[in-house]
Amino acid sequence: MTSLLKSPHLDLAVRDNLEALAQGRDLLAALGEAAYVRREPACFNSSIGGHLRHVIEHYESFLQARRTGVVDYEARARDARIENEPAYAVIRLEQLREELSALADDFLESTVEVRSEMVGREDAAVLNPSSVGRELEFLLSHTIHHYALIAVVCALGGKPTPVDFGVAPSTLRFRRCGG
Repeated sequence: MTSLLKSPHLDLAVRDNLEALAQGRDLLAALGEAAYVRREPACFNSSIGGHLRHVIEHYESFLQARRTGVVDYEARARDARIENEPAYAVIRLEQLREELSALADDFLESTVEVRSEMVGREDAAVLNPSSVGRELEFLLSHTIHHYALIAVVCALGGKPTPVDFGVAPSTLRFRRCGG
């Protein structure tokens, strides 16, 4: 990993990711286990737990780069316990928040390589250069996307979500400023 000049947006990127993870944790406090694991046929037969597991494991893949310098979003554990046990998912969300909060400046200012598989060819994986800041932006966008899908699953199951759940932080800031 090589160092870049510190970008002023890194603190905001970490903070926005921390807020997104807290949104997931707070939603789980309002849901029961039945709603968490219920599959919604109208939404690709997905479940809230499945989407949240996917999000959590993307953050875990990102955090692996602290040791390896490589982010591999495809090499996930696919831990059924996260998908089926909301209390366990809350623990994992809190662990991620702690780890993100404790990221050292030298890691935040570094570059990483992101492993990408070529479509239809698992043997053709490539490593693409990226920055930690860019990957934090990706994680936030990815999380918000899955939260929007979770909001759909909740709505179809008769479970309301907060009005700002699944909405990008930049949109929320724009709304607060009267936009």
